[in-house]
Amino acid sequence: MENEQLIRHFYESFANNDADAMTACYADEIEFSDPAFGRLTGADAKNMWKMLVERAKGNIRIEFKNVKADDQKGSADWTAAYLFSKTGRQVFNEIHAEFEFRGGKIVRHTDTFDIWKWSKQALGLSGALLGWSSFLQNKIRQNALESLREYREKQNKTV
Repeated sequence: MENEQLIRHFYESFANNDADAMTACYADEIEFSDPAFGRLTGADAKNMWKMLVERAKGNIRIEFKNVKADDQKGSADWTAAYLFSKTGRQVFNEIHAEFEFRGGKIVRHTDTFDIWKWSKQALGLSGALLGWSSFLQNKIRQNALESLREYREKQNKTV
């Protein structure tokens, strides 16, 4: 599968709530980063997508465009519309993704988005007032990583 098609398959799988197909696009040594989770590697990066898809319960709308890729790097713009599970608030997040490839798999995936804009939508007034601050951004990251840790523990108990 060429790299541009790999990116398309990743987002089509996300749109179809198929986390296993998404994570199959990743190399085992994947490095992922975004403003909410920070840097994740390997199984943690894969589990993040599985957790997000599971929590969305099919109530997420994913769209993507501007997919570009060559032999080593690629990019895409994508949007996610969903209810933030912790507050029940509607979020519409616009994200730019950068990718690096090796051996037909994604080895690095970096998502960038406006964390303040996201926090206003997801958290309401506190996000609007403090979403620009490193304090709240660090709290968002801590909460995201705690959710991932709990998800990982739950998955380990079922195995």
